[in-house]
Amino acid sequence: MAMTIGVPRETFAGEKRVATVPEVVEKLTKLGFAVCVESGAGEAASFSDEAYRAAGASIAPDATSLYAGADLVFKVRAPDATELGLLREGSALISFIWPAQNPELMQQLAGRSLTVLAMDTLPRQLSRAQKMDALTSTASISGYRAVIEAANAFGRFFNGQVTAAGKIPPARVFIAGAGVAGLAAIGTAANLGAIVRANDTRAEVADQVTSLGGEFVKVDYEEEGSGGGGYAKVMSEGFQQAQREMYAREAREADIIITTALIPGKPAPRLITAEMVRSMKPGSVIVDMAAEQGGNCELTEPGQAVVRHGVTIIGYTDLPSRLSRQASTLYSTNLLRLTEELCKAKDGVIDVNFEDDAIRGLTVVRQGEITWPAPPPKLPPAPAPKPAAAATPAKKSGHGHGASEPASGKTLAGMFVVGAVLFGLVGLYAPASFLAHFTVFVLACFVGYMVVWNVTPSLHTPLMSVTNAISSIIAVGALIQVAPPGGDGSRPDELIRWLAVAALALTAVNMFGGFAVTRRMLAMFRK
Repeated sequence: MAMTIGVPRETFAGEKRVATVPEVVEKLTKLGFAVCVESGAGEAASFSDEAYRAAGASIAPDATSLYAGADLVFKVRAPDATELGLLREGSALISFIWPAQNPELMQQLAGRSLTVLAMDTLPRQLSRAQKMDALTSTASISGYRAVIEAANAFGRFFNGQVTAAGKIPPARVFIAGAGVAGLAAIGTAANLGAIVRANDTRAEVADQVTSLGGEFVKVDYEEEGSGGGGYAKVMSEGFQQAQREMYAREAREADIIITTALIPGKPAPRLITAEMVRSMKPGSVIVDMAAEQGGNCELTEPGQAVVRHGVTIIGYTDLPSRLSRQASTLYSTNLLRLTEELCKAKDGVIDVNFEDDAIRGLTVVRQGEITWPAPPPKLPPAPAPKPAAAATPAKKSGHGHGASEPASGKTLAGMFVVGAVLFGLVGLYAPASFLAHFTVFVLACFVGYMVVWNVTPSLHTPLMSVTNAISSIIAVGALIQVAPPGGDGSRPDELIRWLAVAALALTAVNMFGGFAVTRRMLAMFRK
């Protein structure tokens, strides 16, 4: 029997997102599910009850009736005590859970014999899991919004300008942490015209920072900072001391600082001290994106924007909700992709398959049994190193056979001799008209070989779309056959003429299609 997906209104203070949008409701019903949405669940994200009805969802008047009929519940925030009491025993829940920070909640979920999939425990190192990665979707929105909040609080333009009233220097933005949120912030600030500098403990992100228009600031201390799964690790005391010195220098020069540093299961590391805040210029701004986990700045007050020592410190914990419509759309798409993996039969029933590494990593409770943490996913083995090229065998003395290179040279020479003999025979005995056509054929084969087979494979697609214009040769030949030159009034055979007409039509499609494909390809690389 098909399951019913319930989408309740979020009860967490300030949360405006909704777990499913009308566009996704239509796709869930095609998978065989019935969808029920609590009345008003999407209002804060600008999705009306009427829009959900039009997409095929039913509307529950309140949370009690919604939970009573839901076999599978989609949520954004982890359920509170009231919602836990409403969840049907034996039902399933998909939401953010944060099991490392909420051990008591985990016990309560298990006590109600639920099956719970936590969107925050997805094994992100699996390439096929990217379509379900709600953390990345949320972080990209947060990074973008952090720059918008900073621009709102900042007292100047981001980009430098020269006006009749004087010259305005560009804002200097420093971003601590170049994960998904940090990279989104770098790109946004650079596009607004600011001078952007960024730092991260993972040296491999330096190229990504540069590609987005920022400058990577390296800590003068050698230590690898990658902790796996897309996160950083806790660094040594020596590195942290060098990092603090670098942050102190950047704080004195920066107009805006955006901090994004978080380590799963741990309080946010303190990167910006009160002394650094005092050293900043009056009117500067700090956006602390780690405020919900304690904050990267010593003076951050979670959920508030405060002014300390002339610096505005923004500690909002609802950055994704400040773009609620966009955030809801991306999150609901992630849930849809997960549902597709859970319901491959499209019969409206989910199958929590522990043989699937992505599903195993997401499942924190199965039928009342706590299954978190999941074992490490089975990653594909690293490619075997290529064997060293075999040494070229020494050339034998005397009349023995030489190495492979001389042998291939002899073979090539023999082929040329045979070809020359064949061409000689053709020239001696073939009619003059045949010889002319044969010469064109050979040259065409040579040109085709040079423009297709002699090109790097990575260029084949755009090259082929352009070289389709060579088909114009066919068009010219077909035109000659349709209306041959000369004043004798002779006409070609009817069969040949209609074949030429067909060749013209097909060649025209090939030529214009080739140029159209090329234009679309080039457009993909233009901003």
